[in-house]
Amino acid sequence: MSGLKLSPEDERHMDRALSLAVKGWGRVAPNPLVGAVVVKEGRTVGEGYHAEFGGDHAEVAALAEAGQGAEGATLYVGLEPCAHEGKTPACTKAILGAGIRRVVYGCRDPDPVAGGGSEQLRAAGLDVEGGVLGMAAARVNAPFIWDRLGRGPWVSLKLGLSLDGRIAARPGDRTEITGPETKRFVHRLRSGHDAVVVGGRTALIDDPLLTVREGPTPRVPPTRVILDPGLDLPVTSQLCRSVEQAPLLVVCRGAADPGARSRLEDAGAVVEEVPGTETGLDLQATVRALGSRGLKSLLVEGGGRLAAGLLADGLVRRQYLVYAPVVLGSAGVPGVGSGVEAEPEHWNVVRRSALGEDSLIELEDRRAREALKEAA
Repeated sequence: MSGLKLSPEDERHMDRALSLAVKGWGRVAPNPLVGAVVVKEGRTVGEGYHAEFGGDHAEVAALAEAGQGAEGATLYVGLEPCAHEGKTPACTKAILGAGIRRVVYGCRDPDPVAGGGSEQLRAAGLDVEGGVLGMAAARVNAPFIWDRLGRGPWVSLKLGLSLDGRIAARPGDRTEITGPETKRFVHRLRSGHDAVVVGGRTALIDDPLLTVREGPTPRVPPTRVILDPGLDLPVTSQLCRSVEQAPLLVVCRGAADPGARSRLEDAGAVVEEVPGTETGLDLQATVRALGSRGLKSLLVEGGGRLAAGLLADGLVRRQYLVYAPVVLGSAGVPGVGSGVEAEPEHWNVVRRSALGEDSLIELEDRRAREALKEAA
């Protein structure tokens, strides 16, 4: 830290940089989401964000828009500028070349290769201040930070619930609970994750596609992952008939039927074996196996048993609980929302918002919070 006194203007410009960053949602992974703002004499002279993997980083885009106005200006950027020569030159070089006087960043870059840009800039004589809206900045890139800290795949859980905490009207029924705004929100979530995960029973009952059909088009379609211990997924399912749209990975127990495995593989699916348990799959081993395949952010969409198992094993980092204004009654299938209340110290609410008539509550677990604080 440089010891400079921060002002409300610093936070305002940083907030703008973070809002720019999310414009790259679904397009920049495995790179982080980054936005940047160049300010001179109280006036914004340049803005930019990392829009596409392999393209200009946010700092370079903002400096290009600022042009000569960058001389003696302040650069606000959500993530510590990189000092790494990769697909693009190090951002620190562009900053020094533009004549920037002061750099303010949100959270540090924990990447052992790309990090350390702030020290390079300080050594070159620039004023550098970090940690401005640090937790907000870290949350923008939570899966990236979690991965760079060596914690394995980031697991998000999304559940659509009735007001009485049910996820279906009765066992075995596919029940549309939430509205169209929530559907668009879920498709956006999918586009920003490496994989969309459901249990085998949910795949049989709902016969879903699990593709991204609304919102930002992902650069790489998320892998559809079905946790199907006995390989019960039929090759006539929508999942198998759409393998050309997005990859399909079916996770099973080692003792699963070889014939069923061959049929799924002939249909274009990839089958992964993991250790089993008395009730299904070893979820710890499953998450590790998905991580070994390069799937660093997982969005779990159901069902209730899978959600309960992941929560019980402490594998979920963020929950997206969407409540619809309906009551399904005692015949409904219980969700796991009530389990959150049993350990209030383990979870904290990071956002509440409306999705049409539905209500979203976003929760972050203690392990995630502690990891993000390391970067903030």
